[in-house]
Amino acid sequence: MKLRQVSDNCFATLNERNRVCDANSGLINLGGGVVIDTQADLCHARRMIELFGRVWPGMPRRVVNTCADGAHVWGNQLFEGAEIIAHRTVPDRMKEAADPRAFQKLLDDAGRLFPRLWLRVLHPGALAAARQLQRDYDFDGITPVPPPTLFEDRLVLDLDGTEAHLIHVGPSHQAGATIVHVPREGVLFAGDVIFRDCAPIACTGTYAEWLQALDHIIWLGPEVILPGHGPVCGIEGAMEMKAYLEHVREEASRCFERGLTSLQASKRIDLGPYGGWRGPARLYANVERAYREFRNETADAPRDMTATFDAMYEVAKARGCEVEF
Repeated sequence: MKLRQVSDNCFATLNERNRVCDANSGLINLGGGVVIDTQADLCHARRMIELFGRVWPGMPRRVVNTCADGAHVWGNQLFEGAEIIAHRTVPDRMKEAADPRAFQKLLDDAGRLFPRLWLRVLHPGALAAARQLQRDYDFDGITPVPPPTLFEDRLVLDLDGTEAHLIHVGPSHQAGATIVHVPREGVLFAGDVIFRDCAPIACTGTYAEWLQALDHIIWLGPEVILPGHGPVCGIEGAMEMKAYLEHVREEASRCFERGLTSLQASKRIDLGPYGGWRGPARLYANVERAYREFRNETADAPRDMTATFDAMYEVAKARGCEVEF
């Protein structure tokens, strides 16, 4: 994890491995301090606090969670006394999507002989994901802390005369997806609406809303964007994310019309210019979400993460690429 200054008063901590759980966090060093997203486990959250402490010596006055994914909320408990803010859907969504006990059980099972053998036979993708996570993460000791301050569409924070605009852009990557725009600084914290140099993992929401959210970011025209995952960029990051999603949706539609399953489609779709992005097998999650739309399923239909990891593992093997989540 590295600290980077992105404007006069905005900073980022970047998880450069850019795999699942390797999320970025932001700091607006005004108005008592605002931290955007709190990392995926307590170790990473403490490291983030240490890095931001070089800029802001105390606990920030506010924390913003840009979505309900564990990688963005599991460090909340370390910000005691801070006002934690998110879209109104995030607390309920955290109960479904951000249970650290499920992740820790997977890691524990991967470390014990008989459960590991069971996973190897029945769920090789889940085992591979657990082994990847074991290298860097430990979900023990996490007590989920839902944000108590909720907003509907927009919320403006006054930070010593500088405005920070919290804008709900869900259901895009997720129902509660929020971007944080600081116009005076020319900075936008995009959360998981933008992945950079790595494939996204579609959650709940719709392609139409996600593309609309990216159009809105492009319209805002920030000089600097901090993606939820990947390196700092400008609006070209939003443009590339939009082009990727349009490409996947179009190719998935063709495969759906031919009667292919989402798994079959994910093995065959040509990734074109996005083949060099990290986590190419994440394509399965994005194709499956497109298929859910084609089947007229609800945008917030729950996902089976074990089955998703298994399918991504199978896609990676079929495409001859590294098994990476």
